[in-house]
Amino acid sequence: MGESTVTTLEGQEQAPPQPVADEAHGSAGHRLLRRLRTPRRPRLWFEILLIGVSYWTYSLIRNAVPEQRTQALENADWLWRMEHHLGIAVEESVNHAVNSMTWLIVGMNYYYATLHFVVTIGVLVWLYRSHPGRYAATRTVVFATTGVALIGYYLYPLAPPRLMNGNDFIDTVVVHQTWGSMASGDLKSMSNQYAAMPSMHIGWSLWCGLTIFALASVPWVRVLGLLYPVATLVVIVATANHFWLDAVGGMACLAFGYLVARLWYGALPYALPREVPPRTDAGPGSRILGRIRTRTSTKA
Repeated sequence: MGESTVTTLEGQEQAPPQPVADEAHGSAGHRLLRRLRTPRRPRLWFEILLIGVSYWTYSLIRNAVPEQRTQALENADWLWRMEHHLGIAVEESVNHAVNSMTWLIVGMNYYYATLHFVVTIGVLVWLYRSHPGRYAATRTVVFATTGVALIGYYLYPLAPPRLMNGNDFIDTVVVHQTWGSMASGDLKSMSNQYAAMPSMHIGWSLWCGLTIFALASVPWVRVLGLLYPVATLVVIVATANHFWLDAVGGMACLAFGYLVARLWYGALPYALPREVPPRTDAGPGSRILGRIRTRTSTKA
């Protein structure tokens, strides 16, 4: 009650983020925590370095997880039986149907190999340029999602459908001899073959889709954002790289990522101000100026 609101460029009113403790009071620990939780304008060199090191670390840890082939195949058999029990075990039919259309499956092979990286980086760049106040929180979602996925790879080794014993799944990259997967053909020695659960293709694509839908101002772009994870789901199944339930695992990891961001920043990333709020740690003059700017934007 009695709190001012900030009107964002999208025309939505929202309460400004609440500080952990008043800047002029509280312990040094409280002030440090407040500084860490306050969105700041991202620095390009730092973000490039951070993303590069993070992706390298992710790949290193994922591929360092022991390839527990026997356990991974047993888990795949159990998961396949579970999907039959649930009545959703149609991956093999989708795989064969799409494989019969060469132009389509070849396109899906390239889609699987490239877009999860290209689109994710593209959305991060867009956030960096157009939504600096939300950038750190949305990036935190991606990092937390990926981090918990690494735990899943270690605790639950899972063979993808194309490597299962006694089933007729088609490895579309091998059959059509396309460049397209670090887990097939000549490149398979460079990637953990049994890290299919959870699917980060789904985790990352759903993050992209939700971010675009929540923040884009053009209606057809928002629709494309929602279609992107749906198309990715079809691709990972058609290429026999994942089960449906791997996608559920990816969604669960993403939910964890949003929870981490919500707890840290006190709001979901998309509810934070679009622009970086005025700094409040440079003395009373800066704090007064920040309040004036807030009131001005409210009246506008």
